[in-house]
Amino acid sequence: MADTRSAIVEAMMKLAAERRFEDISIRDIAAEAGVSLADFRDAFPSKGAALGGFSRQIDRAVLTVPLGELAASSARDRLFDVLMRRFDALAPYRDALRNIFAWLRRDPSALLAMNQLTVNSMRFMLEAAEIDNDGPAGAVKLQGLALAWARVFQIWLDDSPPDFAKTMAALDRELSRGERLASGLDRIASPLQGLARLGARRRERDEAPADSAL
Repeated sequence: MADTRSAIVEAMMKLAAERRFEDISIRDIAAEAGVSLADFRDAFPSKGAALGGFSRQIDRAVLTVPLGELAASSARDRLFDVLMRRFDALAPYRDALRNIFAWLRRDPSALLAMNQLTVNSMRFMLEAAEIDNDGPAGAVKLQGLALAWARVFQIWLDDSPPDFAKTMAALDRELSRGERLASGLDRIASPLQGLARLGARRRERDEAPADSAL
């Protein structure tokens, strides 16, 4: 099944590099991948789900590479490295991604679905960079990083290899902005967490059974 999924994803991205994404049918992808429609259905319930499979494939390529010496560097530097590794993994598919991105701009519902895929990927990118994303501010941080990634991604699509200088500069700016936002969110969340813990202790005290009089 893993080989079938991989073949479908690769076929989809090959076709996406050649034509508008909305013009590619499931039948087209299955034929290009050399699989039956039944095999496609077993692997993915839709073309959008196959796109999610591609996203997970890229996630895996990034997550299998350890931080190495960067583990001792700052959180910001670790995340910068992880996200640049993600761009490296995406590089062979840049032509396809241009067409897919153009489709997303034409289809708001697909754009919303892609945002959720991106948020899920960014959760694991933060984990790979050894950065916590839990707590009251975690969801805000994840969405903020997803939006920052989307802005840098647009620049990367038309940047010049092999150095991708514009991409690196944009990512540096976005991470600096995100670092300031995260610091502010942590300051706001800290007293809220304290209040939540206090409330939990009070509920436990109130719900505890009274000692029986002897």
